[in-house]
Amino acid sequence: MPPHLNSEEETPTNSCLFCAIANRNIPAHIVYEDHEFMAFLDISPIRPGHVQLIPRMHYAYFDDLPSDLAARMMQLGQRLAKAMKSIHKVERAGFVFTGSDIAHVHAHLVPLIGHADITSTAYIEQTDLRFVDAPRASRDELIRQAELLKNALVVQ
Repeated sequence: MPPHLNSEEETPTNSCLFCAIANRNIPAHIVYEDHEFMAFLDISPIRPGHVQLIPRMHYAYFDDLPSDLAARMMQLGQRLAKAMKSIHKVERAGFVFTGSDIAHVHAHLVPLIGHADITSTAYIEQTDLRFVDAPRASRDELIRQAELLKNALVVQ
């Protein structure tokens, strides 16, 4: 597979964590992949089954995506969300582009259980909130969740 190129400069993106995952230079618990996208489990999940969905090609932010690629990313997100809802027996799955941590387009897909799973501080009454990183998932839990999602996607 060729190195993933920066969409603007057409040069390999060697320093991008998600490009390294897309190029399989860094291991991940991959639940879906095709020639345009890869979906893998977040190692510090908000909830079990939390997935990162990325385009294989490097684009810094979601508004940099060509509209046809953005539409296909949304369609894949819908498939993943349906699988999550089935596996985790939840009514909703969140699909969020945050852009705050890694400058490579990625959407977080999370089976939503509580109101604060993905939220804005505008809805939080306390003003002195302190946030910490979510705990890292165990290897066994990541393997279990990856298998559940891969199997659910085959059924769809």
